[in-house]
Amino acid sequence: MADTKKAEAGTAKKKGGVRETVLLLMLGVGIALLLQAFVVGSFYIPSESMQNTLQINDRVFVNKLAGKPERGDVVVFKGWEGQDTIKRVIGVAGDKVVCCDSKRRITVNGVPLDERSYLHPDDFPSGNQFDHTVPPGKLWLMGDHRTMSQDSRDHVANKGDAGWIDEKDVIGKAFVRFWPLSRAEIFQKPETFAKVK
Repeated sequence: MADTKKAEAGTAKKKGGVRETVLLLMLGVGIALLLQAFVVGSFYIPSESMQNTLQINDRVFVNKLAGKPERGDVVVFKGWEGQDTIKRVIGVAGDKVVCCDSKRRITVNGVPLDERSYLHPDDFPSGNQFDHTVPPGKLWLMGDHRTMSQDSRDHVANKGDAGWIDEKDVIGKAFVRFWPLSRAEIFQKPETFAKVK
């Protein structure tokens, strides 16, 4: 009789432990899904447009709560074709973005950018001439590998007002490359943008 009660108590304890484990697992998955949806997402790099900062097949974490995009940020946004896209913010609302000065540098509000820290080493600031003032609520975005990047230069030139990217279309700021592990890196904003007023 005592053995039967012990066996029943052991079975009830096992069922309670399994139920508790399943509930904790479901809670963990739910929290992970909420974080992925609203706080931090991961993004896969499909093209060479951001080389050498980002290579094809790299993966980055994106902070969805990072606030308003700023000059120099690498952002993921709903792109011109409706797909998630990644580029660098060169100009924000009100900025006058020009290519190029006498030394072939892009200027923002008359300040030349020293882009050597992120621009692809075999590339140059731009083959396209442009002179635009970024409209309210919009962004001027460019890839780091300029000759391999379709960005604001092409879309604003071809689509006019429809070519601008709205700040509201930004999903978040890329803050770390986590894959491959050998190239893991926390992204810093290039110093050159601190000089732009």
